[in-house]
Amino acid sequence: MTTALSSAPTGLLVVDKEPGWTSHDVVARVRTLFGQRRAGHAGTLDPDATGVLLVGLGRVTRVLRYLTVLGKEYTAEIVLGVATDTLDASGAVVGEWDMSGVTLEEARAAAAGLTGLVQQVPPMVSAVKVGGTRLHELARRGVEVERPVRTVRVERFDLEATGAPGVLRATVACSSGTYVRTLAADLGASLGGGAHVRRLRRTRVGSFTAEEAQTVGTLDASSLRSPAEALRDLDRVAVGHDIARVVARGRPLDKVPIGAAGDGPWALVDETGRLLAVYEQTAGHRIRPAVVLASR
Repeated sequence: MTTALSSAPTGLLVVDKEPGWTSHDVVARVRTLFGQRRAGHAGTLDPDATGVLLVGLGRVTRVLRYLTVLGKEYTAEIVLGVATDTLDASGAVVGEWDMSGVTLEEARAAAAGLTGLVQQVPPMVSAVKVGGTRLHELARRGVEVERPVRTVRVERFDLEATGAPGVLRATVACSSGTYVRTLAADLGASLGGGAHVRRLRRTRVGSFTAEEAQTVGTLDASSLRSPAEALRDLDRVAVGHDIARVVARGRPLDKVPIGAAGDGPWALVDETGRLLAVYEQTAGHRIRPAVVLASR
């Protein structure tokens, strides 16, 4: 039986989600383990998928949106010639084609056409909301609805042979909101047939990699990253005591005197490295607090 830790902490967990778990399952288990009701994740992973799931506890839940938008990287196997209703190996077969003649070079050429800015239709078995209801909930009821096309960016779509006929190993680096299942289905269609994914694994979210992730069963107090570490991918600005007091009151700042370069957002930390707030750009040289974690 899992025993909750003695206090309700704040921080970030880099979880290596195992197959069969939903992202909600992981968050629920973390709530119990750490005795912290305030918990959430930054980006859903399918139950069959594995890999990096960022889970925030306590005050870190307030900044998860800055993690959700980070770029991601995946590995997967793409099975050519078989399409399923879920676009992955868990679904029912809805189409079959003889694609044994497709060469690796042809597949790579098709993948090149699916890089850069790409138009995607989210699959019905996804967490996207339409009319206030998540698509996967509608799919479970047997309801299919029209989904809005979205533009995503695919930085890399690399393919390698696996040695198994009709199965390719894929590495995809992409923007948040990209569906690798849809990418695989579109690849199959562009090659004159269909395809689905299996063994999907998220290997990176921003700078957080699978090498530093832990399975739920190995998590403990030492696994928690500080709020400042949680936002390590944001531009960081260290401020002195006087400015820290202004930040704690939620006041706007001039970006130039504090050294906030670029377009933001910026993680403002004190002289000890403690996260005070996240600031965002306004008009001119002024920046405003979007989330304030420091107390007055």
